[in-house]
Amino acid sequence: MHRPAVFAALLGLTRAASAVGDFWVQNDFCARVKGASDDAPVTYEDPATKEKTTHGTADGRKACLHHCLTYTATQAIVAGLGARALGIRVHPGAAAAALALSFGTHYIADRRVPGHGVLEKLADKTGKTNFYKLASHGMNGAFHLDNSWHHGWETVAALIATTKATTR
Repeated sequence: MHRPAVFAALLGLTRAASAVGDFWVQNDFCARVKGASDDAPVTYEDPATKEKTTHGTADGRKACLHHCLTYTATQAIVAGLGARALGIRVHPGAAAAALALSFGTHYIADRRVPGHGVLEKLADKTGKTNFYKLASHGMNGAFHLDNSWHHGWETVAALIATTKATTR
């Protein structure tokens, strides 16, 4: 078994699954409400009924948790089936550790409470405040910083997942 090839395969599978989980599996409610807090509530309008509801911290946490669970499940399914198809046997403990890291870091990034989110604070501390707040000219700085955060942690997770991996 060539560990670099296993790493590349697992990283590719989890990266693809991440995009699917973030953009196709995540529902509209979670996407809009996951950053809600009591200090910065979010009003959600149901697209079917047009009913408006207001959501605070508890709902924001639940929405973010729901999103992260479906996101991580998508990664587990895609990486598991892809690894099997490629003849890679991933150690269950390494897979669990990699998925736990992905879940936790995804929650940290996506719980974007205005003024209190980890990515916003990190952007402030690294001189990226203006880029984080950029939302013009077809750009969204918060989205790009979020995406690069996920890419970085997915790389670490893929390294973890290759621990004790073997071929079938």
